[in-house]
Amino acid sequence: MSFELDRQAFEGLGRLCADAAENCIISASDPAGMERIEARFHGSAFDPHRHDTYAIGVTLQGVQTFRYRGATRVSLPGQIIVLHPDELHDGGAGTEEGLRYRMLYLEPSLMLRCLDGASLPFVKEGVVTDDAFCATLLSALGPLEQELDELFVDDFLAELMQSVTRHAGQPAKRMAGTAWRAAMLARDYLTENAVRPVRSDELEAITGLDRYALSRHFRAAFSTSPHRFLVMRRLQRARRLIAAGEPLAQIAVDAGFTDQSHFNRQFKKAFGMTPGRWASLIRNQAQAAA
Repeated sequence: MSFELDRQAFEGLGRLCADAAENCIISASDPAGMERIEARFHGSAFDPHRHDTYAIGVTLQGVQTFRYRGATRVSLPGQIIVLHPDELHDGGAGTEEGLRYRMLYLEPSLMLRCLDGASLPFVKEGVVTDDAFCATLLSALGPLEQELDELFVDDFLAELMQSVTRHAGQPAKRMAGTAWRAAMLARDYLTENAVRPVRSDELEAITGLDRYALSRHFRAAFSTSPHRFLVMRRLQRARRLIAAGEPLAQIAVDAGFTDQSHFNRQFKKAFGMTPGRWASLIRNQAQAAA
């Protein structure tokens, strides 16, 4: 199928990137657990990094190249990228003409609710070609300037999970009910207390499991550890504050990091660039509408 973009859906934000800077990232206002961006880059964009969300997106223009699971992957316009949580990857433009893509970052907890206790699906190759999958993804990524209402999100996630599961290399395994409940209790507690230190004995008291069993169940559910989950919630808060224009030194404190150096290290490990670089690239919807 030839890949044709809806001109009205994509034209305005593309102009913003082209006018504002050669490289830029545009963020959308989204429900908790979801983040949508459009990015435009020339050359290498991201150093090797990993985050605890799925990254599911579509290449719009150019050639997208990235290292993933020991191999170089290539995504052409219309192809879909599916990166599993906590898998190391980089990214950038594969040709001199540059790269434009849209990406959805999705917390695994939202996907697990659609899977009825099954484990997260894993798409081994990282790049797939599927017209129906692409149409589902663009239903949320196409109107990036529009807020997504709750009923749409529920239906979208159900369809998205069907598409991801269809391309998974192995059948999903089911988690025991006790393990599932403990992982969700820990996840909710960490989310609510993300900006302060959380001790292992707190999670033991909340879940009723010892810290080692909980760590195993948490990783089985969310493909990451409780500690990395906590750090990533702090970093997500930091990205929202960066988009709002807050000073980086204050963001480090407000997001729960010990100091700005600690914040800088953790940010680059998770997103492949420093907070300062991210701040220089980010454009939000208010700027797009201006």
